[in-house]
Amino acid sequence: MTTPEQMDEEVLVGGGVNHVVRVGSTVRRPVGAWTGAVHALLDHLWAAGFTGAPRAHGYDADGREVLDFIPGGVADHPLSDRVRSDATLHAVAVMLREYHDATVSFTPAADASWYFPVREPAEVICHGDVAPYNCVFLDGRPVAFIDFDTAHPGPRIWDLAHAAYRFVPLTDPANGDLTLPVEEQARRLGLFADAYRLDDGGRVALTDAVQERLAHLVRHMHTQADAGSTAFAGHIAAGHDSLYRTDAAHIARHATTFTAVLVRTPPSQ
Repeated sequence: MTTPEQMDEEVLVGGGVNHVVRVGSTVRRPVGAWTGAVHALLDHLWAAGFTGAPRAHGYDADGREVLDFIPGGVADHPLSDRVRSDATLHAVAVMLREYHDATVSFTPAADASWYFPVREPAEVICHGDVAPYNCVFLDGRPVAFIDFDTAHPGPRIWDLAHAAYRFVPLTDPANGDLTLPVEEQARRLGLFADAYRLDDGGRVALTDAVQERLAHLVRHMHTQADAGSTAFAGHIAAGHDSLYRTDAAHIARHATTFTAVLVRTPPSQ
């Protein structure tokens, strides 16, 4: 039987893995073993004064998690020039730094479960998937991150690497979403690191971290597809894994240029 709430549901589009709906001022999403830990994290963020994330409101009668609906919209492909602007890149990096800093004082429960395993050093709680499709924009400005399912303790640079890949973006010319000259990618990567206030060690390690993050993403896609996930199997069928491998090779080819901008020294000839 369809409940009154289900009759009022509006299906929300996003990353293509979960079925997410809006009911009034709330969002309803499927739960996992990690949902309790994520709700504790979201409660902590609210108490810490970080407003760039939804609040959690428990579960509904259908067993789905209930979260705030944040007004605005996520970015979809093809991404607009405004989403790809320097102003957006700077704002996302600042918001990510504020988010990470707010998680430093969060102590997960001893038996907390996470979607991804804890990654050492566990400096912060990584969001795990900072990207335009998980960022809410209002009046053209990024105002919040959503979809914290992949949150897990880990190093700052692990989260930063994925966000930089998505927002710079660090893509090969074969990637049709947006192709920038390598020098422009390097400039924007430096801007992102500056806005985040990345330390010297992180600047040296960032290019390698992006490659490692993409390799991890490909492995995860195949593991999930092999386990029966139709969503991830669809991503592989669409060639997403090949695209990520191509982008990783592009980053490796130009690592000297990227790192030179990050550490403020000219590339070796």
